[in-house]
Amino acid sequence: MIKCIATDMDGTLLNSKQKISAQNKEAILKAQEQGIEVVVVTGRSYIEAIHIIKEAELECPIISINGAVVMDKQGKKVVSNPLDKDCVKLAIHVLENQDIYYEIYTSDGVYSNDKDRSIATLVDIFCTANPQLDPLEVTERARNRFEIGHVKEVDHYSHLFEDSNLEFYKLLVFSADLERLGEAGGRLKRIEGLAVSSSGRENLEINSMDAQKGIALERFVQEKGITLSETMALGDNFNDVSMFEKVGLAVAMGNAPSEIQKLCHKVTDTNDENGVAKAILKVIED
Repeated sequence: MIKCIATDMDGTLLNSKQKISAQNKEAILKAQEQGIEVVVVTGRSYIEAIHIIKEAELECPIISINGAVVMDKQGKKVVSNPLDKDCVKLAIHVLENQDIYYEIYTSDGVYSNDKDRSIATLVDIFCTANPQLDPLEVTERARNRFEIGHVKEVDHYSHLFEDSNLEFYKLLVFSADLERLGEAGGRLKRIEGLAVSSSGRENLEINSMDAQKGIALERFVQEKGITLSETMALGDNFNDVSMFEKVGLAVAMGNAPSEIQKLCHKVTDTNDENGVAKAILKVIED
């Protein structure tokens, strides 16, 4: 019997308009009514994730930034797993030598050292993956990350190291040059203490080895008195693999790459076909 449902956000719980559909919302509420713990497990920062959760009028704990920060339903930090600052500096050296754009997720928010490049990069990635989307709408959405404070601009990332209390949680790396991105990824994986994953074809996500979705989810369910065999995980990409490898029921989205689908026990419909709702209702009805 499934007692915990862990769902990724982008490409999974969210549709291509970055919204939680009414069907997905209703399925989550139905699961919660039956006493099933529903937890969102995402690469997003907490402030970006909770904005969408609240918009859908849902309440649930959030494992954010791939497991770097765990927040309860009330928005209280339960645990954090920051990067070693020396590892961050080594990673930055690799990325800047390759002239690859990246953002830094910290305990004080997400930082970018180039607003225009951030917006242009996100628009290119979203429009390439979703050609049906209006580029102007995507551009506005990308700008909103800065306007509503989800991302802060800094002249140079070196300023962040001046604050000894600041925790570094993740480097989010973007590049449409897949060869360059792959080369950088290979170098980053050789830095001890770093976990390198991906949530899309044109990005890398760099966390502490302790900040992985599967590790954070395992700790979360243990504290709830739930076993991993009683847990279902839903996701669509490579940063979800650490969850899939641990849970009793791994469910890939219909829009997930074939490699991800092959790793999972089941495949549901796509994120634009309410695949999360269908998977949740199936385990409830069974």
